[in-house]
Amino acid sequence: MTGTAPTISFENVTRRYGDAVALDRVSLDVRDRECLAVVGASGSGKTTLLRLINRLIDPSTGTVRVNGEDVQRTDAVALRRHIGYVFQGVGLFPHMTVAENIAITPRLLGWERGRIDARVDELIALVRLDAARYRNRLPSELSGGEAQRVGIARALAAEPRIMLMDEPFGALDPLTRDALNEDFRRLHETLGLTTVIITHDMLEALLIADRIAVIRAGRIVATDTPRALMTDAADEYVRELIAVPRRHAQRLNAFTGRA
Repeated sequence: MTGTAPTISFENVTRRYGDAVALDRVSLDVRDRECLAVVGASGSGKTTLLRLINRLIDPSTGTVRVNGEDVQRTDAVALRRHIGYVFQGVGLFPHMTVAENIAITPRLLGWERGRIDARVDELIALVRLDAARYRNRLPSELSGGEAQRVGIARALAAEPRIMLMDEPFGALDPLTRDALNEDFRRLHETLGLTTVIITHDMLEALLIADRIAVIRAGRIVATDTPRALMTDAADEYVRELIAVPRRHAQRLNAFTGRA
């Protein structure tokens, strides 16, 4: 990836809401086919950063680029149709079946019926659900984990190369969350995606990401690989975040030693 232009870039980006500064002069690159986790506390600016990529909001100053193009010079609707977006709570349309939810964007793009049907079945299988059982179910008939899998399938429907994920698994039980993390990492690699995932959970970031950006009070305070952050974090806040999963691991090792 060295020497190639980033798929997503923030160039000295500030975003204000009135007098409040949500992002403060952020510069950050996301490389092609990279899974970047953005970690920080609630209110640190994580979701603001994500929403700038697909123009749900615009920067107050600075430039956000996707595939080298300033997003403010692109059509917002067309941009969003080619970027997958998954968020906590899923947001499936309750009156539509699983198949109809997944098919929304391809239909808007004018795909032929046969191509849509094939894509729906392909994606249901990709997210490890059974098409015969789930295709015609309504969202109310799904568990939380099943609904989140359908949300991922819907985000992938129009074959995007970029996926944005905002705390996608935060409301799920630990076993389901762990399974979905593993399955999404598999999809990320299989489909050659460029992914930005927002999380407040450093352990989740360490396990799923190629690189982690830590944000605090609207500023990026560290960007590095999980291994580098674990072994040589210079920032005190980053060291505090890293200490949590490390303490958990030490406690688990202590329990194992007693057995």
